[in-house]
Amino acid sequence: MSRPVALLLANALLAPLALADSAQSQGNGLVEDSRWSLLNRSVFDQRDYRHGGRNGAARNAYKPRSERNGKAEEWAYGVMGSWQSGFTQGQLGVGVDAHAYLGVQLDSGGGRAGKARLLAVDNQGHPKTTYSRAGAALKLRMANTVLSYGEQRVKTPVFSSSDSRLLPETATGLFLTSNEFDTLKLVAGHFNESTDRNASSHAQGFVVNYSNARQGDSFDLAGLVWNPGAAFSGSLYSSRYQDSWNQHYLGSTLSHALDARRSLSLDLNLYRTTDTGKALSGHIDNTTWSLIARYNRGPHGFSLGWQQVDGNTPFDYVTRGAIYIANAVQMSDFNAPNEKSWQARYDLNMGAYGVPGLNLSALYVRGFDIDGSHVDPAGGYAYLGYGKGGKHWERDLEARYVVQGGKAKGTAFSLRHNAHRGNTAQAELDGDQIRLAVEWPLGGGF
Repeated sequence: MSRPVALLLANALLAPLALADSAQSQGNGLVEDSRWSLLNRSVFDQRDYRHGGRNGAARNAYKPRSERNGKAEEWAYGVMGSWQSGFTQGQLGVGVDAHAYLGVQLDSGGGRAGKARLLAVDNQGHPKTTYSRAGAALKLRMANTVLSYGEQRVKTPVFSSSDSRLLPETATGLFLTSNEFDTLKLVAGHFNESTDRNASSHAQGFVVNYSNARQGDSFDLAGLVWNPGAAFSGSLYSSRYQDSWNQHYLGSTLSHALDARRSLSLDLNLYRTTDTGKALSGHIDNTTWSLIARYNRGPHGFSLGWQQVDGNTPFDYVTRGAIYIANAVQMSDFNAPNEKSWQARYDLNMGAYGVPGLNLSALYVRGFDIDGSHVDPAGGYAYLGYGKGGKHWERDLEARYVVQGGKAKGTAFSLRHNAHRGNTAQAELDGDQIRLAVEWPLGGGF
């Protein structure tokens, strides 16, 4: 464990604590404060590759490129059960969180299982008919500080458990959250693995998105989140992926209400990444940032954003969910070496037109000036084949409806159509995607 993380863990647990009005002193007990949930999810995902693009996943990976299927298509059902206990009473509370996940194939095949990563595959590259995994974390609470150890879901800008496919990611290790101060939250973590969304095993190391180099053995993070009021929030994180890179993050959100119907907001996200230790992924010197402005007027939302990568490697990250830059969208992260990109987005809340729960969105992103000609040839990114003068664009359309009442309250339907096009220097496939997802939750307490 790195020294900064160890110090933060120690300080948060050993500092003088005001127990009188803390979360721990007001707890009702291990069982009394427990909650359970059961989320059912069905996802259909189809990707149709264009202009010679081929699906390289599953059984297709064993075929010559000229014989591979130009389409990836999967349909699956997932169920996610979780139980969160309360804490035992006393100065130090003890509790446990547990989860169990199951994925079931509804339709797919070795030639069609692909980039959606809905299903686990066997050693021959065939999608499994079912797959599952389960885990638990022990948690301790003193005053307003909670320390968890075990398999859990984590959300930070540098290490985060994605839930954008059929089943969510999880991570194994230590994670601390301290809310001893009214406007300031402290977090720290030490992890030794992350489990991918379609994994049925816990012993696969870390999920890294772009580097194909040998993995590091641990990931450490420490951060703080400052919320002085409703109009502003800021966060600062530092992390280390052992023998690969150090990554620091600065983020802020500023919002202002013009009147009862109009508001403005501004989001900044900045990452600074440099290689460290054995530099397993090669030389890295990368600064990536994005700035997005939003204007809301009644049911209408308009956004404009800019994103820029300064460095001869792509912006990379551990776990599928740890990316808070604005132009990381459905089919591309727009994070190639030296890439610049802009975004335009429109959102419409149909509740103002008599259909509460229905939201529509349209997004367009264009990236350009990609130059990967100086990628470290001995590092983990040379295989991607970036060239000079790369450019591409993506268009995303979505309709999402959430049932507002009755026995089906909370059930959500989402339909997306995404399209991506670019030249060969940007190293992404041309393709069209259709994704239909249905979620229906159950939950309660004891």
